[in-house]
Amino acid sequence: MGILSGINPVLESLKSGRALDRILIAKGAGGPRLQQIIELARRAPVPVRFEDRAALDRLAGTPAHQGVIAMGASQRYAELEDVAGAPLLVVLDGVEDPHNLGAVVRTAHAAGAGAVVIPERRAAGLTDVTAKAAAGALEHLPVARAGNINRALEMLKERGYWIYGLDERGDQDYDRTDYNAPTALVFGGEGKGLHEQVRKHCDVLLRIPIEGHIPSLNVSVAVGVVLFELRRRLRAT
Repeated sequence: MGILSGINPVLESLKSGRALDRILIAKGAGGPRLQQIIELARRAPVPVRFEDRAALDRLAGTPAHQGVIAMGASQRYAELEDVAGAPLLVVLDGVEDPHNLGAVVRTAHAAGAGAVVIPERRAAGLTDVTAKAAAGALEHLPVARAGNINRALEMLKERGYWIYGLDERGDQDYDRTDYNAPTALVFGGEGKGLHEQVRKHCDVLLRIPIEGHIPSLNVSVAVGVVLFELRRRLRAT
């Protein structure tokens, strides 16, 4: 049985109609957003129980659950075939930190991406930590898992996608590039960048010009920089 913790993830899970077994709230916890969770749960209906905070700590594996846990809210992966028609996809090449994955999902949803694509191996998945970092965005943005990112990019090319990879060795600035649709933006993992074979599958290699002594940005920040530039251009047309 899956466990989802935190106010935003549980609230968005209820709003989306996801099937939940029960919701646990820490005794003594309160506030308008927790009250909203209780009211939505009663309408669903989803049973609500009040437990000692220590019990929630054990279930969540951390005290940072904001006083609420939903049981039975395990996330499901989308199929790549099902998301391949979206005008804009975000592809992650080996992001291993679940906090970063959650932040990327949150940013991608805010910028209007159709889905996030991740590899099955050597990468973060849809854990409770990811869901909490996504702050509810996982209820609205599908995450597809591909057995092999290179083959996934080949399939997207066959569907007409233009593949843009972000790499510090890229030869085009992200804000001076003409983007073609449908678009797949590929971002590398923490400290590693894009794998060599993934780079070869990209039609264009982009870079974010960096000032100062740090050569690169956190992947979730880089996703936000590029996606919102692309969104700005789309809104200007």
